[in-house]
Amino acid sequence: MTERTSATVYETWQVGPARAGECTVSVASKPGVMAHGAVDAPADMLAEAVARTTAANPGALSVHLGSGNGLVPAVALAVGFAPTAADRYFANAEATRRSLEATAHQRAQDGVATAWRAHHTALVSDRVDAESCELATIRIPTDKLGVQHAVAEAFRALAVGGRCLLAGANDEGAKPAAKLLEAVFGHARLDAQHSGCRLLSAVKQRATPIDGTLLASPWLDANRFHEFPVTAGGTAFTLATRPGVFSWEHLDEAAGILADLMRVEDGEAVLDLGCGAGVLGVTAARQTPSSTVLMLDADADAVRCAQRTAAMAQCTNVEVRASDVASAAAQRLFDVVVSNPPFHLGKGTELAIPRAFIEQAYARLVPGGRLYLVANRTLPYERLIAECFGEVRTAHDGRRFKVIGGVRRQ
Repeated sequence: MTERTSATVYETWQVGPARAGECTVSVASKPGVMAHGAVDAPADMLAEAVARTTAANPGALSVHLGSGNGLVPAVALAVGFAPTAADRYFANAEATRRSLEATAHQRAQDGVATAWRAHHTALVSDRVDAESCELATIRIPTDKLGVQHAVAEAFRALAVGGRCLLAGANDEGAKPAAKLLEAVFGHARLDAQHSGCRLLSAVKQRATPIDGTLLASPWLDANRFHEFPVTAGGTAFTLATRPGVFSWEHLDEAAGILADLMRVEDGEAVLDLGCGAGVLGVTAARQTPSSTVLMLDADADAVRCAQRTAAMAQCTNVEVRASDVASAAAQRLFDVVVSNPPFHLGKGTELAIPRAFIEQAYARLVPGGRLYLVANRTLPYERLIAECFGEVRTAHDGRRFKVIGGVRRQ
C-alpha cells in the first residue's frame, strides 16, 4: 500500500492575495473549490467590474450568486459594499466565508468596519429582502433553470436603479443568459468579452420585469420538490428532487445498479458519500432497519432533498448533513461506504474529488469495512482504489458503468 498524502492536500486551505483593478483582497481556496489552481475568467471579469464600482453609501447592500471562491464578494466588500454571498456547493461556500473573513480583517486593520454574510444555499430569496440591494452579481451556472433562477433572484433583490452584472463562458450558456437578462431588465449591455467569456450588465429601471413570465418558475419556491416513485435494491419509495440536484428528473442508472449490488448486513453502520437525493442511503436504511445510515452531500439542495426522501420513506435510522466529502462525519467509523462520486467541476473532469472520496472512505471504514463505488467504466478509479486498499474488487463491469471497491484490511 502506498503512502497517501493527497487527502491532506485536499483538506488544506490556502489563503492568498488576489488583485482586481486597484483592489487587493484575500481569497481562500483548496482542491474542490471552483477555479482552484486555475483562472476562472468570468469571475475575474466580475471582480474587475465590481472594483470599478463605487457604493452610493458605505455599507450599501450587494448580493453575489454563485460566489465560488469568494473573489467577487470580497472585492465588493473592499469597495464599500456589505455583501451577501451564496453558493450551493459546500466547499465554495466555505471558501467564500474564509475569503470574506480575511478581507474584513484587512479592512479592520485599516480602521474600516464591515458587514458581510456568506450562505451555503441554492436560493437567497429568504435571506435577502426584496429591492434592498444596489448591486447584484451572477456567475452563471451551467444549467438553464439555474441561470433563470439567478436572474430572477437578482432582479427581486435589486432596488430600482440597482445594477446587475452577469458573466459566464459561451459554452456555459452566456449568450442565452444575455437574452434572458435583456428580456427581464429591458436591456443588456456587453461590457467585455475575452477567453470565450462574456460580461454583461443591466440596470433595474422599473419595479416589475419587462417579461415577468420568464421569472415565474415554480422552483423559486424552495419548498417545492419533484417527487416520483422509484424501486432500488428491491425496495420501493418516493424520491424527492429539485433542479440542479444530480439526475433530478429520473432515477440515475448508475445509482440503480449500485443499489441492486451493494450488500449491507443488518446492524451495520453505513456512510453514503455524495448522497444526492438519497437513493443509496434510503435503500440501505429500508433494507436494514437496525442499521444507522449517514448521508452526506456538498449540494445544499441535495441535502434538503435527501432529508425529504428519507422522511417520506419513514426512515428513522437516517441522518443527512451538508459536507465537503466526509468532513461532516468527523471521527465516526462505518462498516460500509457507498458512493456515486461526482467527477465534474464546472464542465471539466476533476479526479481530485473522487480521489478524496476514496481516501476519506478508507479513513472512515473499520477493519474489514467495505467500499462500494459506481462510476462510468472509462474513469480510472481502479488505480485510486488500489493505492488506498491494496486491491480492487469488481462487483459489476457493464457496458456503461462499473461497480468497484475494496475492503479495509487494517
